[in-house]
Formats: sequence, C-alpha cells, structure tokens
Amino acid sequence: MAHHSDPELQACIDECLICQRICLETATHCLELGREHAEAPHIRALLDCAELCATSAGFMLRSSPLHGAVCGTCASACERCAESCEALPDPDEQMLACAETCRRCADSCRRMASSPAAGHGSEALWSG
Repeated sequence: MAHHSDPELQACIDECLICQRICLETATHCLELGREHAEAPHIRALLDCAELCATSAGFMLRSSPLHGAVCGTCASACERCAESCEALPDPDEQMLACAETCRRCADSCRRMASSPAAGHGSEALWSG
C-alpha cells in the first residue's frame, strides 16, 4: 500500500486524523461555552473541517486517484476553521490549539494536493 512507503502521505493522513479529533473536541467545548462560541457559523466551520479531514484521510488510505482534489478542499476547510477559532473574542487554549492544528493540517494537505502523485479533479476519474 502506498501510504506505508510514502512518508509525506502518511504524515498527511496523521495530520488529518489529529485535526478531525481536535475539531470535534473543540465543537463540544464551544457548545458548552455557549454565546458566540456556539453560533452556527463557527460550529459549522469546526464540523466541516472534521468531516473533510476524515474524508481526506480515507481517500489517502485507499490510494484514491481523487485524494489530491479532496486534500485541496480539506486545506480550505482547515484554514476557514482556524480563522473562525481565532476570530472569537478571547480564544482560550482549546481554540488556539485547534487553530494551530488546523493550520498544520492545511499546510500538509496543500502539499499533498500539489504533489505530482495526487489525482486532480475529474480527469483522475478516467485515468484508471
């Protein structure tokens, strides 16, 4: 399997799984805090990021030819989530850790999306 022989791919899978976890933990944390932390746009950013991180990891684990396109979308969701966490007034340790993890994941996913081995868009569907 490709993910065992490619350290950069394995690192991206790991970053995605770590990011998925912290986004879910942060969503629960924010719901408990209430107020602006629990508003729909912020919670949606956290859940979108968690879902796309899990999806990206799955695409990479099964060596999907579409993993590059999915990783590019994941990088965007991670950046959006990091910005949302940092935009809240007085972000606490949990939200700052989430933002940092999201930025690390976004960087890793961007590298994966631009890697020559990554499938891009619909043309990857027909390449075999």
